[in-house]
Amino acid sequence: MPQTTLESTMSHARFPAVAAVATLAVAAASLAAPVRAQDAAEGAKKAAMCIGCHGIPGYQASFPEIHKVPMISGQSGAYIAAALGAYKKGERKHPTMHGIAASLSEKDIADLAAYYEKNLRSPIKTVAATSAVQPSAVVAALLAKGACASCHGAGFDKPISPAYPKIAGQHADYLYLALRSYGPTAHTPAGRANPIMGAQVKPFTRAELKAMADYLASLPGELQTVPQSRFR
Repeated sequence: MPQTTLESTMSHARFPAVAAVATLAVAAASLAAPVRAQDAAEGAKKAAMCIGCHGIPGYQASFPEIHKVPMISGQSGAYIAAALGAYKKGERKHPTMHGIAASLSEKDIADLAAYYEKNLRSPIKTVAATSAVQPSAVVAALLAKGACASCHGAGFDKPISPAYPKIAGQHADYLYLALRSYGPTAHTPAGRANPIMGAQVKPFTRAELKAMADYLASLPGELQTVPQSRFR
């Protein structure tokens, strides 16, 4: 779907229900209270609790199964703030992330979001500067069925709202686990109670979700893991 031909298949006319949901979601996000007083320098000081997982390239978590922790450097600050807020409220039920997020104030979340948005070890290599990977016909059809680019944008690296994540180049095993977490297991200790994503993943089998995750991970993107020592 990063290609023009795929994007054209996901017009609002062809996917009216998905487009309507996405429009409502963006409208709701725009009405939310803005994150204020972001201070990336303060966020750097508060990131000690994060770098033990997110500051080690290739680091793997073991709950609810072994998978690489997501790359968050270069992610939109608005999305990081939204994700931390969801962990804090229990909408995302990962126990470790809930425990961390519950300890954070709104100012802490804003500062961390600002820090990770700018925490890049080198100038980013954008999708436009690289050769896009062509999906197979099967994967292209799956992505079109899910209308994923309707929210995650061109190349899956330019979301239509900063509150939505960049997913191009993200670890495949993490993407697969995240997609599954919105499904029937949404209310388990690692589930995510998001009605929009829940509806999006419902039509797909696990094999199809994995195929999409593998393709998305192969795309060039802006996400990074910036190596950091746990002792500083």
